[in-house]
Amino acid sequence: MPATSYDIIVVGSGSAGLAAAISAAEHGACTLIIEKNAMLGGTTAWSVGSITTSASPHQRAIDIYDTPDDHYADMALFHGERLKGRDNLKLRRLLVDHTPATFDWLLSLGLVFYGPMPEPPHSQPRMHNILPNSQMLIHHLTKRARKLGVEIRTSAPMEKLVVETNRVTGIVVTGEHLTAEKAVILAAGDFSANPALKQRYMPPEVARIGPFNEDSTGDWYAPVTELGGRVLNGDVALGPEIRFRPPTKSTLVRKLPPWLWLARVVRWSIDNMPPRLLRPFVMGFLTTALMPSLDLYRYGALLINRNGERFSDETDAPSDHMPAQPDGEAFVVMDGELASTFRAWPNFISTAPGIAYAYLDDYRRNRPDIFFKADTLAGLANKTGMDAAKLEKSVADYNSKDAKGDRHPCATPPFIALGPVCSFIMTTDGGLAVNEHLQVLGDNDFPIAGLYAAGSTGQGGLLLEGHGHHLGWGFTSGRLAGRHAASAGNNDSDLFDY
Repeated sequence: MPATSYDIIVVGSGSAGLAAAISAAEHGACTLIIEKNAMLGGTTAWSVGSITTSASPHQRAIDIYDTPDDHYADMALFHGERLKGRDNLKLRRLLVDHTPATFDWLLSLGLVFYGPMPEPPHSQPRMHNILPNSQMLIHHLTKRARKLGVEIRTSAPMEKLVVETNRVTGIVVTGEHLTAEKAVILAAGDFSANPALKQRYMPPEVARIGPFNEDSTGDWYAPVTELGGRVLNGDVALGPEIRFRPPTKSTLVRKLPPWLWLARVVRWSIDNMPPRLLRPFVMGFLTTALMPSLDLYRYGALLINRNGERFSDETDAPSDHMPAQPDGEAFVVMDGELASTFRAWPNFISTAPGIAYAYLDDYRRNRPDIFFKADTLAGLANKTGMDAAKLEKSVADYNSKDAKGDRHPCATPPFIALGPVCSFIMTTDGGLAVNEHLQVLGDNDFPIAGLYAAGSTGQGGLLLEGHGHHLGWGFTSGRLAGRHAASAGNNDSDLFDY
């Protein structure tokens, strides 16, 4: 029979949950992870696997001198006017100071990263990508957790928190009471798949956008707010973004087994193989749900719904109008002249961060399921299922009214359609208020005894714009939360000495 009493119970098994459980176990705590789904990994398992950090071995190997102070300053450059002054500066400091040690810890597990890659406005290349895919992170951290004796239960949703004498003392999972002698750590992701929470915190046009991860339901919200917890920056999200539908079949890159020797071979290949030989591999990343370049729309590509109707100005937040379209989808339509422009640098269809640029012919070869071509608009409508007469009228209206300046007319055959595309919220950035020990804050900002949060659940008002910060925060906050929770009641004067 599985135990019913533990020192630490971690809710969620993505980057934050696995890191928290490993950290707690490394500091002597008897630890349990529960995961509501049958598979471990959460949103982390679907990510590109980017971690942005300063002071990495990869930077030093190419004579880049970079510091947490510089990283801290650069993060502010991502903030637009709407977000100015809304960042949690204490948590930003925590992130940049401790992510280098977190990255070294991941490397110590044998994981292989490629980089650093530049991403303006960062002043230094800081983005490091896991090889060959993000499943490596889940597989090897799970392996490490099991080796340390962490118990893992899947298909085990948390139903409620147990509170005794003003302290969280456990959880209820499918009717079973599990005791946490020291703490419960919530690391169960964001709330992008919870319509009620999105309607509560977000503007209406954003709240109706669907989630990238259907399992990000924010189940932690009600139990914690009943104890006085609160969400900060609930209106902030990564998205909405118009992205291609993911493929229905698993791609070659995602099928690669999580063998460390294979990751090292991939790393050697990236460093040494001619690009023309390596390109077919890296293009495999493009069968994920990537975003079409905004330049497509600026130069005249049209968004046409399944009825053959153009429903918005493509250059003015078309993602807000996507949910109202049939099946919430559309096609990116262009003529032959525009298509020829997007076959070579600098006009790419999309980019996998830090990996490669993809052009039209890459999509033709690698995503035949979303590539359609015809000599006439009527023929294109037949292949995509659109109404031919409505498509022809939509294109004619655009050519007569809006095709001007940089926006080219859609008139030269052959005609191309890519799609369907739809609008996603990748993650919501509203997380529970926490202190620098990752304790969840309740009334009057006093910590709720026995309760910690990490990752998106414990984002605490921290702004994580740019690639690689969400995953960096997940692993880093998870490690800190696990260590603090395991050391609760002990002499914690050295808790930040990583």
